[in-house]
Amino acid sequence: MVLIADSGATKTDWHYGTGGSDRIWIQTEGINPFHQTEAYIRHIVGEQLLPRLGETSRACTFIYFYGAGCLPSAALRVSEALRHFFPEAHIEVESDLLGAARALCQHRAGIACILGTGSNSCLYDGERITQNISPLGYILGDEGSGACLGKHFVADCLKGQFPARLRDALLEELHTDVAGIIERVYRQPQANRFLASITPFIHRHKDEEEVHTFLLHRFGEFFRRNVLPYPKRLPVSFTGSVAWHFRTEVEESARSCGLATGTFLQSPIGKLAEYHNLSC
Repeated sequence: MVLIADSGATKTDWHYGTGGSDRIWIQTEGINPFHQTEAYIRHIVGEQLLPRLGETSRACTFIYFYGAGCLPSAALRVSEALRHFFPEAHIEVESDLLGAARALCQHRAGIACILGTGSNSCLYDGERITQNISPLGYILGDEGSGACLGKHFVADCLKGQFPARLRDALLEELHTDVAGIIERVYRQPQANRFLASITPFIHRHKDEEEVHTFLLHRFGEFFRRNVLPYPKRLPVSFTGSVAWHFRTEVEESARSCGLATGTFLQSPIGKLAEYHNLSC
């Protein structure tokens, strides 16, 4: 039996199966070794995953874990936490970006991108990542992400770059004023999540001319800074909530940059199961 995980900041999707009709889907709290101790990761696995696997966990022979924060220096925490419960299993812990690439491109070469709360991209050879332009986070980078869309949209509203009706509608939806936004962004934790939470508002107004132009510019910036520098012109594929919900604008921006788009996935877990020869 094979256990596959795709983990982000808020949730982890697990797929457990044999490649036939016998499969289990489970969702637990997100696992990120950059922010969590091995003890806390053990708590998530032991309290949220194992009770739902039940006796089937004894048959687990392979575990493939793809997650945010799973850089080589931190991934050991995840593998050791899993080994505590699955001592006989072969365990591999890889980055969420490699998971996205394998889900999107399978065994074909391509450019794989994540557009969610944050953003990332890589050049993929069909098995491994061969080049990655660092996303740098939402302050220095993360172009095209929910956090950066929210950051620039709020700034444009408050600096009069959008019609006053959009600014007023946004402030009303957030139940705040300019001082409240400054407080939330500069003095409270997880400003990136707050800024990304504005994307549903942007999505509702995406067909308005000013917002449409804004989106094309922001996604174009993502392509110019994170995709065009790669030496090969390959199809560009995407996973993540922003890419999924703004697919039309992403595709239009890609065309304007001379790029061809490939696959779009809201979540990579199903295609990861396919990559590892499991039935989805």
